[in-house]
Amino acid sequence: MRNLPETRSAGNSRRRRGWLLLVALVWVLQVPTASAAESAAGEASIGAASAVASLIYGPTKIVYATLGLLFSGGAWLLTGGDEDIAGPIYHASVRGDYVVTPDHLKGDRSLEFVGRDPRDGEGF
Repeated sequence: MRNLPETRSAGNSRRRRGWLLLVALVWVLQVPTASAAESAAGEASIGAASAVASLIYGPTKIVYATLGLLFSGGAWLLTGGDEDIAGPIYHASVRGDYVVTPDHLKGDRSLEFVGRDPRDGEGF
């Protein structure tokens, strides 16, 4: 029976933690204002559109990159290892964007299907 007060104390501590957690969750999950709800809905729709666009764009880019990789390898072999011939084919096909992001749809960033050569100084 001597452990009984300690058990009550531990139970009260758990109860307090539970209430604090509940209050914290209610505070974090407050009902958003109308403008925040509209903004959230807009962001969700742009996110969904970018996901759907990526379902079409992504596989197309992967096929293009795979073919470019094969052709650049063939060009490298046929030219005796000349990277000046094979490199531009490789960079144009393999580099670039593989998914459509919300920034692409908003116009904040350009969608790059054909990649740039990193030796041009612009990166990829």
